[in-house]
Amino acid sequence: MRMPGVDYFTETGWMAFFSGTETAVGRQRGVEAWHPTTGAALIVDPERGGLRPVTDFEDFSHLERVHRIAGVVPGGGWRAHWEDEGGAPLTQPVLAWFISSQGGATPVTVEPNGDTDSSGTADRLLAPGQELR
Repeated sequence: MRMPGVDYFTETGWMAFFSGTETAVGRQRGVEAWHPTTGAALIVDPERGGLRPVTDFEDFSHLERVHRIAGVVPGGGWRAHWEDEGGAPLTQPVLAWFISSQGGATPVTVEPNGDTDSSGTADRLLAPGQELR
């Protein structure tokens, strides 16, 4: 279910994965907190409008340790480049870098429509002033 090369960030450093049911697709949700008595991972249940233990969901699969954001720094003129994005090469500016609690840096790019993406799956990262060859 997890996409290769994609970094996940949560406040707690944990992500809950669900396999799906006949009425719900497989999904993942960030763990928001831990139940103070049982220690169960808690996620937001949008249908009930509150925190709920992952073990309450019949399709709960497992927890995975993910990155925690330790800081954010400006993009500094870097660009992310994909060799073949939907049939054509694509280069996007890096708005910022997420710095993980493990010390990694993931680029946050700006898409042509103005949305941001922090998937970290670019084929190349171009330093300020660096041109494609």
